[in-house]
Amino acid sequence: MADRRSLPVPDGLAGERVDAALSRMLGMSRTKVAELAGAGDVLMDGRVLGKSDRLVAGAWLEVSVPDLSADAATPPEPVPGMRIQHDDDDVVVVDKPVGVAAHPSPGWTGPTVVGALAAAGYRISTSGAAERQGVVHRLDVGTSGLMVVAKSERAYTVLKRAFKERTVTKVYHAVVQGHPDPTTGTIDAPIGRHPARDSRWAVVADGRPSVTHYETLEAMPGAVLLQIHLETGRTHQIRVHSAAIGHPCVGDLIYGADPRLAERLGLRRQWLHAMRLGFTHPGTGTWLEVTSSYPEDLAAALASLRAGSTH
Repeated sequence: MADRRSLPVPDGLAGERVDAALSRMLGMSRTKVAELAGAGDVLMDGRVLGKSDRLVAGAWLEVSVPDLSADAATPPEPVPGMRIQHDDDDVVVVDKPVGVAAHPSPGWTGPTVVGALAAAGYRISTSGAAERQGVVHRLDVGTSGLMVVAKSERAYTVLKRAFKERTVTKVYHAVVQGHPDPTTGTIDAPIGRHPARDSRWAVVADGRPSVTHYETLEAMPGAVLLQIHLETGRTHQIRVHSAAIGHPCVGDLIYGADPRLAERLGLRRQWLHAMRLGFTHPGTGTWLEVTSSYPEDLAAALASLRAGSTH
């Protein structure tokens, strides 16, 4: 079985090699993309592409990626750079690097948080679907930062309820293109599947209620650093809402960011980081809050923007 994805070639990636371009667009390694191309699973306007073929602007890509068996055990796999920020009998809070998924899912065969925890000898809750046991919330593969995983069954139940009832504090930092007006505000717009592109999400009339609060922390030429508080937790919520108001996250090529700016900054993903996570501890009942610093790629891109060295 395979998950078949269809997506257009962004103008900014025209002329790039298949392995390099799809690695950025899909959040997969170049090696994995090369394997898919070698198996005939990458097509452009119906023509099979090799890994070194070049993309054409306006063309339509079709990529078949293998499904993960829903009942397969999560393979233990160490993840270099994944730090443990808090650990006790009930929960473990990790600082997830970019390029790591929360758990196995269709189309993803790379490293996962639950696989890394298994490799490190952690025992987590057995509640939840087989491939995502212990996972009470997720971060995108291309988003770094804080995630809490339940270790006890009690913690899983309590935390799932806390996320559903929106009593968890989730604070992100994002660098977006342009200067949002107003500089501080709320985006209240429903999010659902993109009507034409299954791999994307969008603001749609019949979507699920989605609320994002933002505050400008710093303005730079052509971009701003935002602090974002999520009231809801929809898939790609910050990315979709930022793009919907005309200010996509820098580096987010899927949602309309300028690929030339991303290239100049050396960014291979969206500038988005889960900075702070706070919740009532499911065992002690006390408030637990954990913070994270920017990873190297985001810190370097921010420094370049501050210095005005994007040209």
